[in-house]
Amino acid sequence: MASTTVSLTILILIVSVLCLAECKYMVYNTSQGIVPGKLNVHMVPHSHDDVGWLKTIDQYYVGSNNSLQGACIQNVLDSLIPALLADKNRKFIFAEQAFFQRWWEDQSEAMQNTVRTLVSSGQLEMINGGMCMHDEATTHYIDMIDQTTLGHRFIKKEFNVTPRIGWQIDPFGHSAVQAYLLGAEVGFDSLFFARIDYQDRAKRKGDKSLEVIWRGSKSIGSSAQIFTGAFPENYEPPSTFYFEVNDDSPIVQDNVNLFDYNVQERVNDFVAAALSQANITRSNHIMWTMGTDFKYQYAQTWFRNMDKLIHYVNQDGRVNALYSTPSIYTDAKYALNESWPLKTDDYFPYADRVNAYWTGYFTSRPGLKGYVRMMSGYYLAARQLEFFRGRITGRTTDSLADALAIVQHHDAVTGTEKQHVANDYAKRLSIGYKEAEEVVAASLGCMTQSSPSSVCKNPIPKFTQCPLLNISYCPPTEIDLSLGKKLVVVVYNSLGWTRTDVVRIPVINENITVQDSAGKVIVSQLLPIVNATLAVRKYYASAYTGESPSVSPMYWLAFEAVAPPLGFSTYVISSGKISGKQTSYASDGSQNDTIEIGPGNLKLIYSGNDGKLIQYINKRNSVKVSLGQSYSYYAGVDFDSDQATGAYIFRPNGTSFPIQSEKIPLTVLRGPLFDEVHQRISSWIYQITRVYKEKEHVEFEFTVGPIPIDDGVGKEVVSQISTALQNNKTFYTDSNGRDFLERIRDYRADWDLQVNQPVAGNYYPINLGIYMKDKTTELSILVDRSVGGSSIVDGQVELMLHRRLIYDDGRGVDEALNETVCVLDKCTGLTVQGKYFVRFDPLGEGSKWRRTFGQEIYSPFVLAFTEQDDNWTNFQVPSFYGMDPSYSLPHNVAIITLQELEDGSVLLRFAHLYEVGEDNDFSVLATVELKRIFPNKMIKVTEMSLSANQEREEMEKKRLVWKVEGLNGKQGKVLRGRPVDPVKLLVELAPMEIRTFIINFN
Repeated sequence: MASTTVSLTILILIVSVLCLAECKYMVYNTSQGIVPGKLNVHMVPHSHDDVGWLKTIDQYYVGSNNSLQGACIQNVLDSLIPALLADKNRKFIFAEQAFFQRWWEDQSEAMQNTVRTLVSSGQLEMINGGMCMHDEATTHYIDMIDQTTLGHRFIKKEFNVTPRIGWQIDPFGHSAVQAYLLGAEVGFDSLFFARIDYQDRAKRKGDKSLEVIWRGSKSIGSSAQIFTGAFPENYEPPSTFYFEVNDDSPIVQDNVNLFDYNVQERVNDFVAAALSQANITRSNHIMWTMGTDFKYQYAQTWFRNMDKLIHYVNQDGRVNALYSTPSIYTDAKYALNESWPLKTDDYFPYADRVNAYWTGYFTSRPGLKGYVRMMSGYYLAARQLEFFRGRITGRTTDSLADALAIVQHHDAVTGTEKQHVANDYAKRLSIGYKEAEEVVAASLGCMTQSSPSSVCKNPIPKFTQCPLLNISYCPPTEIDLSLGKKLVVVVYNSLGWTRTDVVRIPVINENITVQDSAGKVIVSQLLPIVNATLAVRKYYASAYTGESPSVSPMYWLAFEAVAPPLGFSTYVISSGKISGKQTSYASDGSQNDTIEIGPGNLKLIYSGNDGKLIQYINKRNSVKVSLGQSYSYYAGVDFDSDQATGAYIFRPNGTSFPIQSEKIPLTVLRGPLFDEVHQRISSWIYQITRVYKEKEHVEFEFTVGPIPIDDGVGKEVVSQISTALQNNKTFYTDSNGRDFLERIRDYRADWDLQVNQPVAGNYYPINLGIYMKDKTTELSILVDRSVGGSSIVDGQVELMLHRRLIYDDGRGVDEALNETVCVLDKCTGLTVQGKYFVRFDPLGEGSKWRRTFGQEIYSPFVLAFTEQDDNWTNFQVPSFYGMDPSYSLPHNVAIITLQELEDGSVLLRFAHLYEVGEDNDFSVLATVELKRIFPNKMIKVTEMSLSANQEREEMEKKRLVWKVEGLNGKQGKVLRGRPVDPVKLLVELAPMEIRTFIINFN
């Protein structure tokens, strides 16, 4: 019997050897898991799929317009599923839900069930999980939350899973808010990315600190820290391990009957690359990102070669190769129970080599950036109004939600896409706005004629809105009121506290009056619409609507409106006598005296000699400082250099060049509500400076463009605010509109910076504002969209407002950032209109304005208009209170989401607006009373993760607690709000805390 067994074993061995030489079918052992004591190479198959870049999102999905780029996401997913089914050990991660959802909707029920099985087994992992891989420099935190929530809730609904890993592999630098808010607070166990500064990467390779514990918020600290890994080079495989059909890496050729057999050579290459990466990585686990942009269009070519590598590398035995995911990799790192280096602050700015700072995109396409921010604030308000009326199938805000989600992509709002792709993003926003506009109009129509509890299907008042009000184009207000018509204006306030602000609308009549809903005459002010404004209005209204405006309004009507929290007020404009007087004064720059403007506590002093701003005086708090404001431009380095300036890169050719002349004539318009200073800075820059009676900040409204490039020089336009403050190289910029981070010129906390670009290397992204201070005074500047900015010299802050360039910067777009707008046969460079706001405060008092007014910039009044005749009487509901009329939120808390979901439940988010230690009064625990937000309603409250895809308590139970070097297990006490008592229904918020709830009404 023993002899028979031996003979059988020999026979099997002979057959096996013969089969290796002659059989065509080979079974590869891909089942290997982690092997303790060996170097484990975690091979992570992935495809990085931009949600628009060189092609539009839909072109990328269906695979059209391949003359620009051969990429088709349908092919990726269609070929991926059978490749995974062929071997249960194979794995793949997929990130961009905007693509996946398009594909999912096209699949049969059988295929969907197959995919659910793959997801459940862990073969296919939904990673990151947002609609896109959002940018981290030019995005607002509310937009980041919203787009992530859309993706996460879809994944939870279809697959009952919650993404564990942040996968921000391509954004051009990384924000603190991404780490603690869009990382730890959505339940991620780790975060991975590729792009960090080349000097930072070199230092981290040397001391093995590419992987860290990142604490992005000093307020929330260790309670929202996250394990973070920066890849050694990029998000691609090691060189020579690319296996797309047309890639030139050597495949693994293991057929001994054919030429070019190379198994040992490929194994040796693999081991060498693995050992090289191990030398810069802590522990015996390394990750290989097996894929790059738009790969796996024929997935089998990748998996065939990876199967062979795993099989033969593990036979070799020097290292261990396995199919893996970032989740498996993270668990392996956590199981080591080691301590990791601590990282605070962020990873901005980013340079990929000498003289190549990716800081230009902080401002690129400022028109699109402004449009995105405007739509973001509008979407927040539209969801509130949709909730108050009740969500109606077929007419929702969902289209705007999708458009806003997609445009957060790191090649969208960044301005780093081709022009036709930027047009596509804007078109989607416009379509989404039109649908949301219908929701807002119908909601206001119903709410003005009945209480929210009443059923309203066909609102009688027909409201219209004015998305082009920024260029003084608003047909609903440009009607002749001298014939007895009345214009009704509904003013909705999406903030949680009562708000007073000045409303400005274009009108054609001079003799008009404004009354509130009680018939009381409101102080108003009439200003002429200047020629510069009319020229922009005519050209851009024609470009947007396709026809020239038929009416030319002569005046701006301004009046002060007051609206309750989450509520509206109504005002009536009719023929009558204007209640406020307007005076004007013109200076040609020949006077020797000074000119004072400002009807309230704040005064600006201009030189009568040259028309320049020289002083800022606040009589209330006794702040008196010198103040200058100017414009200049940086000339872009051209393509003959080692690095041109472009959509991504800011590479100035030296210092900036002043734009304005020595003397700037000015015109002053004075009124009871505000004073204006009009100045023509140059032939292509016009500025209006406003000082309001009831406000203590300066509003600078700029119109810049078309930027001239006839001289062959691209230009990057900046506005500079100059003071005598001694800020000692230090200033502060916000992280996605949340925390402020300290910046020190020519300095990095994590490494010794070698300065090669003293301007571009000190630029940072600004979404909310920038401030600096000395021993007595703070200067704060807030913005209306994402811009780049810095303090290049002490006492001065500069903001980059617009860019027009003539060369590409060599980062893939292959197109100069030269935006033009065409009407009929005429095309001109883009003109951008926007605002920024300036205020000085005594030291330690500036945060109140930055936080409160910052919310008002993000969430302006929503204005809606309807006409009535003389027979009109008041609306049934002229004023609306969305909360208990006697209640408002604390001024350190904002409602950032109030949205009715498809199942009738409500998604609700509160954000504490202050950091720890930021303000003596408001950097404290705040309390919100849900019973007064939802009066007379029985509610059930469930606290959720930030992206609302799992209960908060469940998320916290699963959270991995990492050790940090040097802290000996001491994490420090972090203040957090307590769980919500189901009876008292009080929500506590600690500084910088955001809490998310699902509300069900009983």
